[in-house]
Amino acid sequence: MPRIPSKLRPIPFLAAALASQLTLPAAPSADSPTPTRTYTPQPIGELAQSEAWITDLCIADLDGDGHLDVIFADGRLHRISALFGDGALGFTERSLNEQTAGPAHVEASDFDQDGDLDILVACMGVIFPSNQKIGSIEILEQTDPLVFERRVIGSQLARVTDLQAGDLDGDGDLDLAVGQFGYEQGEVRWLENKGNWQFASHPLLALPGAIHTPIADLDGDGHLDIVALISQQWEEVHFFKGNGKGDFRNQVIFASSNQDFGSSGLSLADIDADGDLDVLYTNGDGFDYARPGPRPHHGLQILFNESGRFRTRRIADFPGAFSPHAADLNDDGRLDILLTSCFNHWENKPTSLAAYFAQPDGSYQLHPLAREPTHLVVVDSADFDHDGTLELVTGAFQAYPPFENLSRITLWTRDDHNKINSNSP
Repeated sequence: MPRIPSKLRPIPFLAAALASQLTLPAAPSADSPTPTRTYTPQPIGELAQSEAWITDLCIADLDGDGHLDVIFADGRLHRISALFGDGALGFTERSLNEQTAGPAHVEASDFDQDGDLDILVACMGVIFPSNQKIGSIEILEQTDPLVFERRVIGSQLARVTDLQAGDLDGDGDLDLAVGQFGYEQGEVRWLENKGNWQFASHPLLALPGAIHTPIADLDGDGHLDIVALISQQWEEVHFFKGNGKGDFRNQVIFASSNQDFGSSGLSLADIDADGDLDVLYTNGDGFDYARPGPRPHHGLQILFNESGRFRTRRIADFPGAFSPHAADLNDDGRLDILLTSCFNHWENKPTSLAAYFAQPDGSYQLHPLAREPTHLVVVDSADFDHDGTLELVTGAFQAYPPFENLSRITLWTRDDHNKINSNSP
């Protein structure tokens, strides 16, 4: 079947991808037999009545009651909501704002440094393709307990897909790293906090397709850096090395010659426990085809941080791979990696949620967790019930059929509190 041309790619974190310039070793397939049931899913919050467009979620104690909550964005309903946890795996859903147009990313941060959490929101305007300047940068400021004032930091922008906070210039307040996917035009920039909700914009990269722009000190020099995942036809990971004064030097630490590589997710974690942060990177976007779905080159790689230089290692093939998330799932002291599948041939009952368990020799072993619900775009983990065991939370983005096994937000509880067998098939 003919592909939709790359310039017609519809949604931001679903972006781009023909054959990587790296020679990657063969990796195990995710299409293994029956998933080994180690987690039980249950919907939390409102039940799915139709196809959900959950674009992102994060976990934080938003109301300050000592229990963790789930904050999430609905790209179709233009809504930011929270599921307030009671510490015993019970949740109550509440809408926080319904004016955020096409929200793509949410992040909890005490941005105004007043002792409570605010919500950073990256807004695309619309989720599907548009070259109009309809994106916005927004912060839901918590002015009183669970009372949020919507502050629009920037508007009429190329569609915004990520927003992260950190003190990038060393002056004691929080600045913003911004990813703008756009369409034919986009960019990465940082916003300098000038006080009183005023910001100065500093462009870093003038390319469309930005998906993620996390902030961290990657090279251990005490200054915050920015990592940017650029999709579309570029398929690159950029490392903006900061000097602590708001100046950045750009270095490309991964590039694929495959314009169809399908960059889809990026996160940071010290995956090899050597004291610095590595880059977990998925390519699984499959929406830019006449028939959305998986491609043979989809999968997971790690960019290992070696004193600020990065070595790429392909970990596994995984159809429709999204949302790489590191967590110690089996209590062995090693970080494992969770992946979701957002684009797949769902009629064939493929794996929709999987874990790759870290082995003592540095390899990773696939452990399928579920085949349904399907169309999972994001996963996170936390100990919601204070028992020392991690629960998982997923969000579903159902943009193409079949529309079966629907979900919105799903909580996954471990079937027992014994250690998961990391050698499970």
